[in-house]
Amino acid sequence: MKIVTICGAGIGASGILKVNAEKALGSLGLSAEVVAADVASVRQVSDDANVILTSQEFVEAIGTTYAEVIVIRNHFDQSEITAAVEKALG
Repeated sequence: MKIVTICGAGIGASGILKVNAEKALGSLGLSAEVVAADVASVRQVSDDANVILTSQEFVEAIGTTYAEVIVIRNHFDQSEITAAVEKALG
């Protein structure tokens, strides 16, 4: 399984989402590769992704994908992220 986290530059919000997605996976007893990326490279890194975690502002830029795109409203809300990961992969 693969989760891709997306933000504008690939280092800020996507990095926070990456760390929190990894925490969510651990608490759920699941394993997946988690990759942080910028919106410009989303096509290259998400071609084999199961889930994309991002903010609402980047959904349109992601375009068509086989991955489930999940909008995270609060990147620091571990319960929101854990619930999203569990719903998508659990």
